[in-house]
Amino acid sequence: MIRERFLVSIARNSIAIALGLMFLAPFVFVILTAFMTSDQALTANLWPTSWHPENFVDIFTKLPMFDYVVNSMTYSLLATGFMLLSSVPAAYALAKLRWRGSNAVFVVVICMMMLPPQVVTVPLYLMWANVGLTGTLWPLILPMLVGDAFSIFLLRQFLLTIPDEYLDAARVDGCAEWTVLLRVVVPMARPGIAAAAIFQFFYTWNDYYGPLLYTSENAESWTLSLALSQFKHLHHVEWNLVMAATLLVMAPVIILFFLAQKAFVAGVTLTGVKA
Repeated sequence: MIRERFLVSIARNSIAIALGLMFLAPFVFVILTAFMTSDQALTANLWPTSWHPENFVDIFTKLPMFDYVVNSMTYSLLATGFMLLSSVPAAYALAKLRWRGSNAVFVVVICMMMLPPQVVTVPLYLMWANVGLTGTLWPLILPMLVGDAFSIFLLRQFLLTIPDEYLDAARVDGCAEWTVLLRVVVPMARPGIAAAAIFQFFYTWNDYYGPLLYTSENAESWTLSLALSQFKHLHHVEWNLVMAATLLVMAPVIILFFLAQKAFVAGVTLTGVKA
């Protein structure tokens, strides 16, 4: 009976199992190749004949990967922090405050989401070049101080699910709007804030276009995504080292997602419940 139930369960979930295996296959391939020798990585063998964890040491000796890790962490953490500082108050103003023109501003935010970044690349680059910040990551970090359109939209939709009665009760007790935001709204909006922060962190950690545009001529400011492409160019035959570096880039994102999975899913699920 146990075997029959097991087989029936496999048959019922066969499609999900097949899709799961298809999804996991590239990750397994990356992990296995990262432990191979350079010669074996070019063969058709999928399983390493011998394991070489020293490949992860070699990627730090052939390129200053530690500096690239620091650059990526600086870019992702500062951009995410600045985004939260600016986007949470903006979303609160659009979701919970009544003022003339709020709907028009919300439409502008939606339009900014639809605007391709390539449209404003040239004027923005010229602006940052005039102030001498090209060659660094600051042109990608400082704009987060004025908010991110997608994050504002996501947080605004989540804040709409918070009942206004909580806010009105705090105002009756004499709380100012900043106090209401910090002591009432922010604690209740932690799942939405966590989801917005994770989205922003994922985007900046994997961002290739921005670092390529502003830091391509200054290797000291490269992030991991940009350094990985250069690593493939410099060591195009050593696919084992390329896969080891790829695994290094993927690991923080995977670990962060599993650590914050509940908050992330709750934030995304509840967003947009109330229009």
